[in-house]
Amino acid sequence: MTPSLKRRNWSIPGSDGEPIRGETHVPSPAPCGSVIIAHGFKGYKDYGMFPYLAERIARWGWLAHRFNFSHSGMTEEIDTFARPDLFEKDTWNRQVEDLRLIVAAIQSGQIPGRGMPHVLLGHSRGGAAVLIAAGRDADDPKQPPPAGVITLAAPNTAHRFSEAEADLLLKQGYLESPSARTGQILRIGRAFLQEQLDDPENHDVRRLTAKIRAPRLILHGSDDDTVPEACARSLGEAATAGARVSIIPGANHVFDTPNPFPENAEPSEALAIAEAEIESFLQRVRRR
Repeated sequence: MTPSLKRRNWSIPGSDGEPIRGETHVPSPAPCGSVIIAHGFKGYKDYGMFPYLAERIARWGWLAHRFNFSHSGMTEEIDTFARPDLFEKDTWNRQVEDLRLIVAAIQSGQIPGRGMPHVLLGHSRGGAAVLIAAGRDADDPKQPPPAGVITLAAPNTAHRFSEAEADLLLKQGYLESPSARTGQILRIGRAFLQEQLDDPENHDVRRLTAKIRAPRLILHGSDDDTVPEACARSLGEAATAGARVSIIPGANHVFDTPNPFPENAEPSEALAIAEAEIESFLQRVRRR
């Protein structure tokens, strides 16, 4: 791989004023737009495939913004969830707010990409977050619409708790969720579920997906044992026209990519296929 492109670190206030920390991969000579890369549950901007994909996206002429959600619990200390208190407060509404604030910071020039189209890309829970955000904003003239939406291994529902888990969460106020990566016992707070019960329509991932007018690319692995392949097909059916669903044979939830994954390493076959799909999609978006 050729030498790395220029990068720019940034931080902006996110939901409840907590920082969204990001890093932008800057193409040369001039970008054609921005791709905003949203990590999933217990993920972070430096996890696995994200730096690699951001670098590739920049080489295709796009600004690639990868970031940590304000309530991800992650800081720049990538070996730990330094703010488990924020993790416990995270909700879909907070993630949607973060995405809107990033788009606003791009439009104001605080983050590179002002006046250019933007594409939302999300992995796993981040994939559902970008669908919820784009769907909620589809009829809001105050919110700049995305030029495209890409999901990788995204669930088709915001609520994946069993009945027993949901009852326990509401009763005791939290659910414990161990992190195999750091060994920490994290907590999911009651607000994560309560806001869904209070406002089910704005948490209906399939309904919101159907409202999106921009082209969509839905990528999933056939051997994903975290989020079933059927979720991708369900999202594709909800999206109707303007969506491509691609099931990558044998791929797992992270497209067979280890963490950490050196940016100059060779991608897995699954990640290489996903990369080619993303490049083709961005080329189509660019020509629109």
